[in-house]
Amino acid sequence: MDGIDRCAANYVPLTPITFLERSAAVYGNRISLVYGRVQYTWRDTLRRCTKLASAFVRTGIARGDVVAALVPNIPAMYELHFAVPMAGAVFCSLNIRHDAAMVSTLLSHSEARIIVVDYQFEHIVIGAIKAMSQRKEKPPRVVIIQEYDQPPSHIDTTGSALEYLEFESFLASGRPDFEIRRPKDEWDPIALNYTSGTTSRPKGVIYSHRGAYLNALSAVLLNDMCSLPVYLWTVPMFHCNGWCLTWGVAAQSGTNICQRNVTAKEIFDNISLHKVTHMGGAPTVSNIIINAPISEQKPLPRQVTMMSGGAPLPSHVLYKLRAMGFRIVHSYGLTETYGPATVCSWKPEWDSLPQDEQAKLSSRQGLQHIGLEAADVKDPVTMESAPADGKTMGEVMLRGNSVMSGYLKDLKATREAFNGGWFRSGDLGVKHPDGYIELKDRSKDIIISGGENISSIEVECVLFSHPSVLEVAVVGRPDDHWGETPCAFVKLKDGCSATEEEIIKFSREHLPHYMAPRSVVFKDLPKTSTGKTQKFILKKEAKAMGSLPKRVSKL
Repeated sequence: MDGIDRCAANYVPLTPITFLERSAAVYGNRISLVYGRVQYTWRDTLRRCTKLASAFVRTGIARGDVVAALVPNIPAMYELHFAVPMAGAVFCSLNIRHDAAMVSTLLSHSEARIIVVDYQFEHIVIGAIKAMSQRKEKPPRVVIIQEYDQPPSHIDTTGSALEYLEFESFLASGRPDFEIRRPKDEWDPIALNYTSGTTSRPKGVIYSHRGAYLNALSAVLLNDMCSLPVYLWTVPMFHCNGWCLTWGVAAQSGTNICQRNVTAKEIFDNISLHKVTHMGGAPTVSNIIINAPISEQKPLPRQVTMMSGGAPLPSHVLYKLRAMGFRIVHSYGLTETYGPATVCSWKPEWDSLPQDEQAKLSSRQGLQHIGLEAADVKDPVTMESAPADGKTMGEVMLRGNSVMSGYLKDLKATREAFNGGWFRSGDLGVKHPDGYIELKDRSKDIIISGGENISSIEVECVLFSHPSVLEVAVVGRPDDHWGETPCAFVKLKDGCSATEEEIIKFSREHLPHYMAPRSVVFKDLPKTSTGKTQKFILKKEAKAMGSLPKRVSKL
């Protein structure tokens, strides 16, 4: 239409940085972060993030550079979600369960210039940097976070040319009047998050400022998060940037309750003390809550909305959580969709249904949240939508502004994922008559354990290297604590022997511990006429074995 003028007055690139700035302006004196005795206001947080961004730039960080972090849910991790993009850089939050070999690989692939590491994981980063040095690669600079109430640790840098910086001193070197480097285009990258690929071919998922902005607001809405919420951090901030709620809580000027470890006592203590309104987590967190000793449980001061991701919660878990005062919001998503992409929106007419029926309905994955354009179940070849009959299987596909920009340095994989104009999730599901989607299987046999995605193929590759193993197939086995854990079905070579303990020990020596099988079954593997292992049979067997005792499934 005549008269339109796109200019700085009516168009500004979307970025979640503005959430922090607004909260500091409107609720400057309101508490933003709590960690034990440490508290910051929103004004403090803006000032600290600005100085930290300045420190990064003074260290040589340029637009588009990657800053990595290996940090648990503490205030510094929250601050990095704003400070890094405020420096014009890309934030790469690494899984704190990774070992040195994996961290080394991801640092190399991302070309991170700096890594910020919590003192608890110093040894992991030191091992990763040694591996990089052996490959003649330039390692990143290291910034170490000390615990607030602990004396500084002493790092042995003998024979190393690396400079180790202390986080608070590094932050203090920045300028509070630093001019924030805003994105020139809202399509500019804000974050890099790695899927659980193999060490030889990691997949780095690129998030844009636009996608992060929109998904953060969508996460706020699907959680019914009103102004000034109190959010308990039981979702790892390294998981899809805390399902984008690192930015979402700032949008609502809420209070972030941080905790280094997720334990029943800390959860109940923090809910009681701070009057928590919202939290989230994989089934592991739900199991921690319902199985907490009576001595550690406390009555909830108010209803707590808890977003659950990963495997659907069993009906008995839902019952117990509701009885304790939790309201469950079941969501589904992937790293490639900034975390939550769909939500099983509760309908009032379900309130009068029997509890078993309610549990069945609420365990579905639902439909797209408001920030996503569409979610569907399609034939991956014809791209035709599956009928809404609750039976016809197809691939779950998604499209919209909260789908990743692409895979870092892997245009081929990006185009394959977007083939047909939809993001192909790799998950198989059905569509019910009411349109709600329900997952039925994972096309890549991914095992979801404690919220972590474990590639069965990667575990099988390691087990195949055992001298006594002839054939192996890994599937998920139910686990009341972790949701599911890897179970290995093994056929040994003629004349060879091995025990379950030996196979598990071998796995833990070659894999991060959470990926190692917790149970091993020795048997001939069922095959098709073409020689392919029939995993669906093994999955049924693993399910029939029941859940592992908690003492066995401890990570």
